[in-house]
Amino acid sequence: MAFFALAAFAIVAGVGWALLGNRLLVVRSVTVTGTHLVSQARVIAAADVPPGTPLLRVDTGAVARRVAAIPQVASARVTADWPDRLVIAVTERVPVLAVKMAGGGYDLVDPAGVPVRWAKTRPAGLPRLLTSLPGSGLAGAPSVSAAASVLAELQRWLASQVAQVSVTQATGSGDAAGQRVTLHLTSGKIVLWGGPDRAGQKNRELAILLPGKAHYVDVSAPGTVVTR
Repeated sequence: MAFFALAAFAIVAGVGWALLGNRLLVVRSVTVTGTHLVSQARVIAAADVPPGTPLLRVDTGAVARRVAAIPQVASARVTADWPDRLVIAVTERVPVLAVKMAGGGYDLVDPAGVPVRWAKTRPAGLPRLLTSLPGSGLAGAPSVSAAASVLAELQRWLASQVAQVSVTQATGSGDAAGQRVTLHLTSGKIVLWGGPDRAGQKNRELAILLPGKAHYVDVSAPGTVVTR
């Protein structure tokens, strides 16, 4: 009986040494994928996994959280690639709106209102969000979420015409669903879209009405469109 106990202990000790003490099973390289805005060097620095760290001791969840703390990173997934490599797959934030800054230039923000980068001029194809919120107040703002949700639902032919977006709050509502979104088109026409609901019907109605002479189209209540 003692023999089997010693044998089991030897096996466990051997496995432990192989995983924790064996210098062959340590981090020798870190591979980063999915980056365009953030340098791989910055991701590796944020990961903070020194070379030589046993792979089994790497807390992949903690490493992912450190990388995700980079402002331009939406999420990160970290995996051990045995025997000696760590792989960090990064999903970067994608700007969907441009916000004019008081000091000049534009903050390009993602659907959550997080600034992804700054630009001297507004990039083509990125609508400007008309807002009085300061840059520090954009993150998590219902108005940004509402504008981004509506833009994501627009058919391509319509999305390409949007120059500016404004958002007002419906009475008694403080969340994204209670925001009323207005689209300002490059042609000078104005579309009151309303909330993010019933996007398919709104797109169909606008496809019929926008080619006409109306300067203002209200599709916030599909089926009872108002034009002038």
